[in-house]
Amino acid sequence: MRRSAAGGARLKQPTGVRPAPAFIIVAAIVLIAFIIIAGWLVRSGTALSGPESAAADNGMTDDGFDSIFADAEARAIAQAADHSQLPSVLEDVEGITVDLIPLNEYSRPGVPLEGVNAIVIHYTANPGSTAQQNRNYFASLADSGETSASSHFVIGLEGEIIQCVPLDEKSYCSNNRNSDTISIECCHPDASGAFTDATMQSLIWLTRYLAEGYGLDSDGVIRHYDVTGKLCPLYFVEHEDEWESFKEAVFEK
Repeated sequence: MRRSAAGGARLKQPTGVRPAPAFIIVAAIVLIAFIIIAGWLVRSGTALSGPESAAADNGMTDDGFDSIFADAEARAIAQAADHSQLPSVLEDVEGITVDLIPLNEYSRPGVPLEGVNAIVIHYTANPGSTAQQNRNYFASLADSGETSASSHFVIGLEGEIIQCVPLDEKSYCSNNRNSDTISIECCHPDASGAFTDATMQSLIWLTRYLAEGYGLDSDGVIRHYDVTGKLCPLYFVEHEDEWESFKEAVFEK
């Protein structure tokens, strides 16, 4: 026993023994903590090998997740379609002839619409052709495969209306708006693109019928031009006042 300079007694340290450095003590504590946490995770059924392993424990691989997302998307599409008051095929509506294009990859792929957010007006750009000729052209693409094109409706020179594609399916008519719009193609007698009175009256009636069925206002009636800048329907692009008059007639009370 010897006294310190401060006057207190202290034990003499054994020769050759040094205290453990502080970092070793800290490392030991961290290691022990890690072992305890790892054991708890294993017992609770959550392995440390990542999310893929946890998914496999629940019978879910990446493919399983993809399947769930696909099912959710399908349900959302079905719910969007249910919001319409209209049947997909208007066979009981007077003034509309139903002549559906057979299912094929070029003009009627059978892909469900995601919903209906707009009605898109087009012109055929084929002066003098009839509604039936344009419908038949769309159907012929199944064999020729020369392009992808179709429309939900075609209105003829005498005002006849043909439905070519069900209203809950996508048509190939409005580019990046194919998935959420209904398309109407209109025949015209000459290169000016102006519609006959009969075509115009049928177009007003059909657009109003669809807009009411889908709860759309005037902002939901657009031209192909408004989607891509294409000069379609030509007369309504070159005569903006006529386009506005048409929309006023559609939503006239």
